[in-house]
Amino acid sequence: MPPPAVPHGMCLKVINNRNMKGGMGSETNPLKFMDQDCNVLQDYCLKTKQRFVDDFFPPDPRSIGEGLLEPDDMARVEWIRPTVLCPNAAELIVETVSRFDYAQGRVGNCWFLASVGALTFQTKLLQKVVPDGQSFSHNYTGLFHFRFWRFGNWYDVVIDDKLPTIGRQLIFVKSKTFNEFWPALLEKAYAKLCGSYADMHAGRVSEALLDFTGGVHMHYELKTAPTDLWDIMHRAYQSGVLMGCETPAGNEERLPNGIVVGHAYTVTKVYQVMSGRNPVKLVRLFNPWGDSEWNGDWSDNSPLWNTVSNEDHKQLQVIENGEFWMSMNDFRRTFDNMDICCTCPDFLEGKSACHWISKFHHGSWVSGSTDGGGISYTDSFCKNPQFWLKIEELDKACEQGQNNVLVTLIQKPDKRHRRRSAHHGIGFYVFAIPPEMRSEGKFGSSFFHGRKPVVTSEPFQRARQVMKFFRLEPGEYLIVPSTHQPKMKGEFILSILCKNEIHIQKDTERIEKDFLVDLLGGSEVHYTEDVEERSKTKALFRQYSDQYQVVDAEKLQRLLHENLLGGHKNPEGFGLDSCRSIIAMSDLNVTGRLLGPEFIRLWNRILTYKNIFYSMDSSRDGVLSFSELQNALEKTGLHLNEDILNLMFVRYSGATEQISLEGFICLVMRLNCVARIFQRLCENGKITLDESEWIGLTMYS
Repeated sequence: MPPPAVPHGMCLKVINNRNMKGGMGSETNPLKFMDQDCNVLQDYCLKTKQRFVDDFFPPDPRSIGEGLLEPDDMARVEWIRPTVLCPNAAELIVETVSRFDYAQGRVGNCWFLASVGALTFQTKLLQKVVPDGQSFSHNYTGLFHFRFWRFGNWYDVVIDDKLPTIGRQLIFVKSKTFNEFWPALLEKAYAKLCGSYADMHAGRVSEALLDFTGGVHMHYELKTAPTDLWDIMHRAYQSGVLMGCETPAGNEERLPNGIVVGHAYTVTKVYQVMSGRNPVKLVRLFNPWGDSEWNGDWSDNSPLWNTVSNEDHKQLQVIENGEFWMSMNDFRRTFDNMDICCTCPDFLEGKSACHWISKFHHGSWVSGSTDGGGISYTDSFCKNPQFWLKIEELDKACEQGQNNVLVTLIQKPDKRHRRRSAHHGIGFYVFAIPPEMRSEGKFGSSFFHGRKPVVTSEPFQRARQVMKFFRLEPGEYLIVPSTHQPKMKGEFILSILCKNEIHIQKDTERIEKDFLVDLLGGSEVHYTEDVEERSKTKALFRQYSDQYQVVDAEKLQRLLHENLLGGHKNPEGFGLDSCRSIIAMSDLNVTGRLLGPEFIRLWNRILTYKNIFYSMDSSRDGVLSFSELQNALEKTGLHLNEDILNLMFVRYSGATEQISLEGFICLVMRLNCVARIFQRLCENGKITLDESEWIGLTMYS
């Protein structure tokens, strides 16, 4: 079956935004990863009586990735379906799903498998990730699908069931039951999400925990964790959340105590026993290798088990299977950090009736526009995206506890393949807004001068996400997410969780306007010409028009180069296609040529934009920076929503992150044209076009 056609970037962005507004991307209505619809593909395979082969994650070395296997081993890889490995016996799940079903293979994805171990405890979450109704018997086509949360949306990920083997043995995650394949297929689906199996090599347990829940993530460095961390973990365990932890950095070397450094583990239980007359707080952990256990106090063969009741001894003691107990004190000394992921953190409040409220926003750091860098960059810091937060009075049921706000900043990847995505150093600042300064719009540099944030996530971290718990009193605040260095572009999600009722808006949402492109005064500014200038314009038209007294695109291109650019042809400027577009936007008769009056009107506009361009070029370098462009557009009679302004800057500035005279003229003309078309045809903020009208307006402009 041919792969579905993927729309271009801006169209895809519009589709995604509409889908999100319409409820798509939720856990009950996930987006189709790579636009593959499992139902359509399944029906096609059933009707044509063929087995599904995934063209987007093909059974060949590209899906394994580079550097994971030696060339000799790669040459021996065979992709085999479970129905061939285990004829008439293959099962997706044998009896039940368990953390003991699998052991890690030849990719360093213990962080992923530790998260899978946590997932096996939570049936409802597991059913989100592994949808029911899949098997190797009923309507089997070799197609399976799994669901993951990824940077703000849930996705349905389709795969074929061809698995990489050497000597008919699975290379990567291995099932301990020979005919059970849910671990290998789940791993393959996540590898597709990441880009390849090699893209799963090395990671943080929090990443997969978040991708399995799409919820709230809490991270604790054990050396600085709160003294009541065990109580938090105990309440979390009782409320059914996912927990994982990591040992200090290392090369997965086994220490004498049995613990592996540079490794991820699953927290599988939190329990208190009475050792004689002394209460002991314990934590049970699972190594996704399926072996290599802690051999200290409260390990499998520890004599301390003889000091607990027979009931606890029988209930809690485990065998050599990768799972073990240790005291909370040893846990804090031995491990480096731990993560909790859940759909809602109400367990933090113990028996309180308080319910946490979550809000999130998508944003971006745009080159030359909103990429202001950290607070030490005083001139540019104010350019960063700004989010206005209002916290209402705290309900009495929520008064207990030190913290009432959790802010998480997640940066989205800039590459399809996980390991190729570069993480910027990211963080955020929170400022209190005095009552007298609660104005509309975006705060300038004067607001931040000498003003200290009430909360900061510093130090900045080169990580997928940063988060911080803190307390804010009722009032109004400004949250500023930023990269550590300026001029770093990227997209992000800002998530805010609060015990109070909250209201959050991006700076651009606080200014109410009828249109995103505001045509100030209803008309453009005009070039003022005297009689002599008008005569020169007419002479110019006569010089470049043909025998039919019209100017076409080729003639306009030569005219602009010789009379506007002083003969210097700029290949990035008035190309022939740009000139065709300029004529299309000025041609009232749709002939592809300009008559005398049309040319005079166009030439006056061009001279107007030229004068504005140079008057706004304060640096006198012949190009416009982002701020200069913003001022120049307003001078032409245009006021843009910041999101549209950012988009225009990306479109017309290119790699230089500066706008040339040619680019400015093309930008203003096109923006004026499309804005006027929309405002002329719209009803209640929308326009309706048939296919012919849509193609005509978009292609002839």
